[in-house]
Amino acid sequence: MPRDESGSGWDHADPFVIEVVARESDVDSYRHVNNAVYLTWLERCAWAHSAAVGLPEATCLALERGMAVLRIELDYLAAARAGDSIEVANWIAHCDGRLRATRRFQIRRKGDGATLLRGTIDYVCLNLATGRPARMPASFAERYRETWPAGSER
Repeated sequence: MPRDESGSGWDHADPFVIEVVARESDVDSYRHVNNAVYLTWLERCAWAHSAAVGLPEATCLALERGMAVLRIELDYLAAARAGDSIEVANWIAHCDGRLRATRRFQIRRKGDGATLLRGTIDYVCLNLATGRPARMPASFAERYRETWPAGSER
């Protein structure tokens, strides 16, 4: 997989990043952060990114439109442990401006820069009143600009 040439350690330049700290309550009986917690972190990152580009949850509710998960693919590469500082990054890999969008994710441990997870989540725009797929509003298409380099592996 191509890497950001700047030496940042991210898969590509200019990710949107949030930071979290793995809590003791995130750890399972194997003494590492449970796989479901990683998914929670991805969701938190996606919502923070949406808010940062001007599409907070309140706006989605007012428009009665939202991006719902269609498909998730996650590769767990290394374990996080309680107390680890974690960076969760995402890029918009694809947005067709009509119905679908895809985000790419990378989770790293801040202390050593080790990549813990890479993932892809495909979304579909829903009418929140009916629960059915619906064309995304123009504001979604405008703000969910692709930040994952064209031609890169998805």
